[in-house]
Amino acid sequence: MPDQPQAKRGVLDLRKWDFSESPILTLDGEWEFYPNTLLTAEQIESHSFTEQKELIPVPRKWNKFIPNETNSPSDFGTYRLRILVNEDTKQLYGLKTPSIRTAYTVFANGHAIIANGHPSEKFNKHQANYTPDFASFTAGSNEEIEIVIHVSNYEFPNTGGITKSIKFGTDSSISNKNMLSIGLQVLMSVIMLIHGIYTLILFFLRPRKKEFLFFSLAMFCAALSIMLTDDKLLVAWLPTTFEWTFKLARLSYAGIALFFLLFIKHFFPLYKKNRIIHFFSIFLITEAIFIVVTPLKYTMLALPVFFILSALSYFAISIFILKILLKGTQQYLLLWFAAISTSSSVIWGIIHTSFFTYEPTFYPFDLIFALFTFSAYWFKRFFQTTDENEELVKKLQNEDKRKDGFLANTSHELRNPLHGMINIAESIVTHEKNTLNEKTKNNLELLITIGRRLSLMLDDLIDITRLKEQGIRLNKQPVSIQTITSGAFDMIRFMAKNKNIKFNIEIPESFPPVLADKNRLIQILYNLLHNAVKFTNDGVISIHASVRNGMASIHIKDTGIGIDKETQKRIFQPYEQGNPNVTANEGGLGLGLSICKELIEMHDGMLQVNSVPGKGSEFTFTLPLAETSEHFNEQQHKTVKEEMAVDTDSPLTYVDATNIATDNQLIERPKILAVDDDPVNLKILSDILPPEQYELVTATSGKKALSYLNQKEWDLMIADVMMPIMSGYELTRKTRELFSITELPILLLTARSQPEDIVSGFLSGANDYVTKPLRGLELKTRVNALTNLKQSINERLRMEAAWLQAQIQPHFLFNTLNTIASLSEIDSDRMTSLLEEFGNYLRRSFDPQNLQRVVPLEHELELLRSYLYIEKARFGDRLHIEWDIDETIKQIQIPPLSIQPLVENAIKHGILKRIQGGTVQIKITHFLNDTIITIIDNGVGMDSEKVRQLLSEKTQGIGVNNTHQRLKKLYGRGLQIHSIPNQGTTIHFKIPKMPPPLEQKS
Repeated sequence: MPDQPQAKRGVLDLRKWDFSESPILTLDGEWEFYPNTLLTAEQIESHSFTEQKELIPVPRKWNKFIPNETNSPSDFGTYRLRILVNEDTKQLYGLKTPSIRTAYTVFANGHAIIANGHPSEKFNKHQANYTPDFASFTAGSNEEIEIVIHVSNYEFPNTGGITKSIKFGTDSSISNKNMLSIGLQVLMSVIMLIHGIYTLILFFLRPRKKEFLFFSLAMFCAALSIMLTDDKLLVAWLPTTFEWTFKLARLSYAGIALFFLLFIKHFFPLYKKNRIIHFFSIFLITEAIFIVVTPLKYTMLALPVFFILSALSYFAISIFILKILLKGTQQYLLLWFAAISTSSSVIWGIIHTSFFTYEPTFYPFDLIFALFTFSAYWFKRFFQTTDENEELVKKLQNEDKRKDGFLANTSHELRNPLHGMINIAESIVTHEKNTLNEKTKNNLELLITIGRRLSLMLDDLIDITRLKEQGIRLNKQPVSIQTITSGAFDMIRFMAKNKNIKFNIEIPESFPPVLADKNRLIQILYNLLHNAVKFTNDGVISIHASVRNGMASIHIKDTGIGIDKETQKRIFQPYEQGNPNVTANEGGLGLGLSICKELIEMHDGMLQVNSVPGKGSEFTFTLPLAETSEHFNEQQHKTVKEEMAVDTDSPLTYVDATNIATDNQLIERPKILAVDDDPVNLKILSDILPPEQYELVTATSGKKALSYLNQKEWDLMIADVMMPIMSGYELTRKTRELFSITELPILLLTARSQPEDIVSGFLSGANDYVTKPLRGLELKTRVNALTNLKQSINERLRMEAAWLQAQIQPHFLFNTLNTIASLSEIDSDRMTSLLEEFGNYLRRSFDPQNLQRVVPLEHELELLRSYLYIEKARFGDRLHIEWDIDETIKQIQIPPLSIQPLVENAIKHGILKRIQGGTVQIKITHFLNDTIITIIDNGVGMDSEKVRQLLSEKTQGIGVNNTHQRLKKLYGRGLQIHSIPNQGTTIHFKIPKMPPPLEQKS
């Protein structure tokens, strides 16, 4: 304080000082000093020491004022100050001493009130400890306070004595100020430690982020520097030697600079290989090593060099961050403020502890600002990172959805051409097997196998996408695990036909039903069995079940290659597979087990694996049991009714095999054999196919159905896929050993429309399939199509007209059947319609009326409509049809097969010769005496020579020429053809109002 009184000649007069207004002052001024001796107050009063008394300014280093005879500073001495105060026996005073180097004892009125270390006249008895301290005392009855301080210093040459101001005042004010200083130091240290701890935790969580480690170490060093400067709190709490107290303080300053430099090096990629940082880092490490290993006196000698280079390193830290800011990276502004504030605090701490004589109270404004900016920066970066992560998550989620959508769409798009290629390859193998060499045949069969595997992969992609989008809903019903297992085993046998694998089902008939979605349970079993077959080349695959803790436990065990422990941990994750060297031959996307796990968990079950490499694997999954058996039977009947989708309240009638009808009126009814293990299902089929229209015989097992096959001729067999003991697939295979695909059509009822189900059905020899839940109309339509096909084929075999047999060419049949098979995968409704129209086409093509001279116009148009419907289904937008029929036309008679061959010729040889296709117009116009039928196309056309050859009697064929010749014989004139190359063709003929006599000449 500039206006406070100063001590003069060893006396400080405070009798006029108002402690109520200024409770604290410093004891600066001239003190009495007795060098090279430690005196008590009584000894000082004696005349023997009066001559040694010197006046020395405080605070100051004593060596500049009291040199001894050898021109070296004193190592010990006594300070004395008399303070004059007003007499007040109740006034309590306080004294705060600074860091007096390096041991001192303070006496007030002859009583020792502060002892820091042990000052001594002998070096071997001297104990250094120069920490600040505080004491309270009273003036007593005197108006004078005598302060005597013994000081000894052997550690710091040329820097001994009272070098900082001593504070004096009322006890409460000194105590409060002391507690404020200590409290702020503790608070700042704790905050620094907290910052260091949480960043250290972040480093352990992310070891690659080394900047977290260096920032944490910098915070620890900062906390240590606070605890070792000012009030040196760490020394009071953890006593240590004076030398190491001093060294630790200097090490903390060096550590702050070093770790901040390393933090910058790793935090900013720009400074990864910065030479300046490298230089300062080496220097600071060297300084730390020097401080640790050298004696204290050498450390003191090197302090100026260390101070300069340390200050430069802190200055470099600020410059490095400023350089980043100048490049436009404004987010580091707070970090720059923090670095400047920290550097300021450290440099100021070094300066005021080493050079300044004034001892200020600890006011950590710079550290508070540094911590505030550090925290603000981390929070800002955290929120920025959080926002970026949220945006990235949204972007990734969108990309993931797009990826899933792309995979799903791609899967759907790939299925059609894939199945087309499979169908083509199967068609070649089936129909050209006699002309193919063995190598080509094997390659085609391999192509079919690979195609089916790819089809399964596409299905897995679709399922995993639906599971992610929670697009799968379960229809849980009581289900017989025995029935599902039998069907699943038969489905999987096709995959193992080239492997020496034995399949065992060890589930007793008494095993209780489970509560599950039937379709999804089939999928689960199929995927697990597929996985077992995939990794078992020779051995046994068995399935057994048990009941544990109220849950059904199903075990699928194989004797394959097994799975190691590491692979077992990840095989249930999407896109995870085993050893690629083992699985490469089988391929796959690694989705099957993941899909199984999710589906099982949706059933409130769990999936586990137990495997030993080289010995096989066992997959176990659990499902909840259904309720009592009685309830199961009722619920199963209810489920069957729902699957069949008919009104079950209507009366049900059916014909049992023991009571086959023989009424002559029923002879023409289609004869159908229905096979299902559930009587309710058979009753519902009987309701859909009533006895007045169909002769339905039922069987409750595959074995019983086989015994019925030779009892009479059948037009159709309907079989459920999932039956115990003998599944629908096995029944179909055994039936095909007796009857061909045309001799006895087979319609399978399946719970799923997945490719593996459909492929298994067709491979076993089925003609068609119907998925559950089905509609009665759909079932009748497919039944009619197949029975019509069967009856049409029978009628065709009885026909002797060679020209009619040649009318329908084989490639048309094959292409139409391929189209039906393709539609079965993508559009069952269109496939149903196409099947019906195909049946109509066949039936009308082989109709006995076609042998007649003339038929009603409508009969010919129905045939034409069915034909065009089929061609339109095959060629889509390449074929356009236009109808122009005069509504005034009455019933007329025309020659059979007169319009359809012309339209077929226009499509095949005109429209489809062009890549873009074209339009066919059928025009029927009624005039007074005749009706003109015209077929117009915009196809490739013909030249006049081609037209002449087409109508020549020498031309053989059932198409255009045959129609031309028949028209000439009936009506005396045939076809009129007008055609221009690349423009199209017009063909027309006339039907007279009254038909000519049968014997009319042409």
